[in-house]
Amino acid sequence: MFSNPLNKKSVYNNKMIHRLLVWILVLLAGTASAQIGSPSAGGTNDLVILKRADQLEGLQSGTEEIRKLIGNVQLQQKNVLMYCDLAIQNLSTNVIEAYGNVRMTQGDTLSVRGDTMFYYGGTRQAKVTGRTVVLKDRKMTLTTRRLDYDLNTGIAYYPVKGRIVDRENILTSREGYYDTRTKLFTFRQDVRLVNPKYTLTADSLLYNSLSKIATFQGPTKIVSKEGTLIAKDGDYNTVSRLSNFQRRATIETEKYTLTGDTLFGNNASDFYTARGNVVLVSKNDRTTLTGDFGRYNRKAGVARMTGHALVKSITKADTLFMRADTLWSFELPNPKLVKGSKTADSTYRRLIGHKNVQVFKNDLQSKCDSIVYETVDSTIYFFRDPIVWSTNYQMEGDSITALLKNNRIYRMLLRGHSFVISQDTLQNFNQVKGRTLTAFFAYDQQKDRSDIDRVIVEGNGESLYFAVDEQNKMIGMNRVLCSKMTIRFADRKVKKISFYGQPDSKLVPPKELKDTDKKLDGFNWRIAERPTRARLLGLPEQSSGQPVSSGTKPGKNNPAPAQASATLKREVPVGEQKFKGMLQKNATSPAEKAVGSPGTNPVRSSTTESDLERELNKKPVRKTGN
Repeated sequence: MFSNPLNKKSVYNNKMIHRLLVWILVLLAGTASAQIGSPSAGGTNDLVILKRADQLEGLQSGTEEIRKLIGNVQLQQKNVLMYCDLAIQNLSTNVIEAYGNVRMTQGDTLSVRGDTMFYYGGTRQAKVTGRTVVLKDRKMTLTTRRLDYDLNTGIAYYPVKGRIVDRENILTSREGYYDTRTKLFTFRQDVRLVNPKYTLTADSLLYNSLSKIATFQGPTKIVSKEGTLIAKDGDYNTVSRLSNFQRRATIETEKYTLTGDTLFGNNASDFYTARGNVVLVSKNDRTTLTGDFGRYNRKAGVARMTGHALVKSITKADTLFMRADTLWSFELPNPKLVKGSKTADSTYRRLIGHKNVQVFKNDLQSKCDSIVYETVDSTIYFFRDPIVWSTNYQMEGDSITALLKNNRIYRMLLRGHSFVISQDTLQNFNQVKGRTLTAFFAYDQQKDRSDIDRVIVEGNGESLYFAVDEQNKMIGMNRVLCSKMTIRFADRKVKKISFYGQPDSKLVPPKELKDTDKKLDGFNWRIAERPTRARLLGLPEQSSGQPVSSGTKPGKNNPAPAQASATLKREVPVGEQKFKGMLQKNATSPAEKAVGSPGTNPVRSSTTESDLERELNKKPVRKTGN
């Protein structure tokens, strides 16, 4: 087993023979005691046993017995085997110093390699150093320059830069721990995880090589071809790419940014859910959605926001604010795009608001139950008891369509029980009503505002306006009934009325006017409900300078707000039918089928919010042209 020094005949050799015999007896005694009863794993009686060496030299250092082992050294303590080129074994302290091609194995699952090792048999702890120190088990390979390994707990610690490689990932850090039993890594300082599909950087990270789940605390960034994720606390499954982030997380792509107090994501399917102060920003069209709870399907281009939901769409001329109980945003192929071409306008946005909708633009404010905003042709559809204000005009109908040009209102179509009211400088209410009403607006660049230029009334037309002279004194009230009429305005005053058919007109002098004569049937001045920018944004209200009511009291023709709401309900909810038609038209993708496409508004079968909800989970086949 050992190289034999007995061939030399000298006094020195005789002493060595005597010392060898003593050591052999000690080893035999240790083996016998081990057969009788093994001490505890951490006990000092677990002596490291010499299995083999090419040469053995005895060294004396005070009262300690030390020997030097040279060449093909093999040592053992229980299930731990140690190999090296040269070893210094202290039999008194049970400490091994190993040098050159150091290797240690524990069972058949773990091995450690290095240049130098100090092994403390009493506590079963190893300190391995070298230009390259490698710890390897069945799940991963750890490479560093210094490693402390506790065989009792199975925990390895590297206080210098380390690199871990498993089947899917490469992890590096300046400091770390590895529990060989639970397969749990703890990384600290400059942590970097590289996967073929993404790269993760963090200050600290827990990584389970069995579950492939990374848990981090502190600033963390995950970068992939889809985008960048930034968070401070959370979990990330490196295989399924499911993530759960806390403490304000952000996902940023080329087109979008999604932020929330908590953020759950499926990076494989590009589906994300955010809670708490949610902000979704579309970079291409400068549109922002905010709310308490948001869901976003990047592949389908669908977003849903609830809880104080608000959308802000910024343009050069103005900003549109929209608030609703639920807001939907759909990114759809642009039907105006030439097939095969690639431009920044290859898609357009459709915004849908559902329940308690409020809208604010500088030249348009509105309230309704449901709304659809098509950015492709700058058209806004208002449904179910809509009301719109523009400058000093109030407009109502079963449904309302507003068309914008250069982000300014230029035409408005009111269908079903249409009613337009404007208040003049004398606090009188000019009124127009009919079955269908089309209002055309003209932009005054000098005054920087859009005013009604003319109104076309078709079906059961009624007009009531107060004529004034050049001194702004009332001449009288003109009331006209005609099936069809065109009313032209100038400087917010009636300039000319054209009648078609047989009109019934009556001019009432001021002295003969009664309060009951001043309002058409269905009149309801609702200026107090007019949305303001501050109200939509939850800011303190300021004086808006809007015209106010002249003290009109609720009555037969002017019901209180609650009564007016009941009065305006119709047997045939035309607006509701049109809204459902908008959501159910033929389209080229599942997302489009849920919300329709621009252009026409056929009445179709009922589509509920749950239908839109299902679209959020679909993966539509996107098209880039007609």
